[in-house]
Amino acid sequence: MAQMLVAAVSGIVFGLGLAVSQMVDPAKVLAFLDLAGDWDPSLAFVMAGAVAVSLVAFRYTLRRRAPLLARGFTLPEASDIDARLIAGAAVFGVGWGLVGFCPGPAVASLAFGHFESVLFVAAMLAGMAVANIVPGPTRPVAITGA
Repeated sequence: MAQMLVAAVSGIVFGLGLAVSQMVDPAKVLAFLDLAGDWDPSLAFVMAGAVAVSLVAFRYTLRRRAPLLARGFTLPEASDIDARLIAGAAVFGVGWGLVGFCPGPAVASLAFGHFESVLFVAAMLAGMAVANIVPGPTRPVAITGA
């Protein structure tokens, strides 16, 4: 129960952060991606802040033997850069550049009830289903403390 509560609170805080930073607004994201036109650099500061917090948090967290509410950390097993990873990154980038959504902000934007959000999330879920059909070596591995 505690895990579910922490996950829910974390998700709400993440969604609020996306809304406050306007990452749920595709026009704002597309303006950030438009380097040759009317570029809006404000999202670069949002990303820099997120990276800084993550660097500190991961360094501290991974020093622990185990998470507070789980038996062990679950980290990706695969580290190879392969065709499946490159294809996935390309599809992600093309989708982000065409419509101004990536998965987190798209889900958060569902709260605003825009049709574009619903359509994007439906397409994202379909893509996830197809990705589960395509074979690949990407399976997480559990790491437990000694």
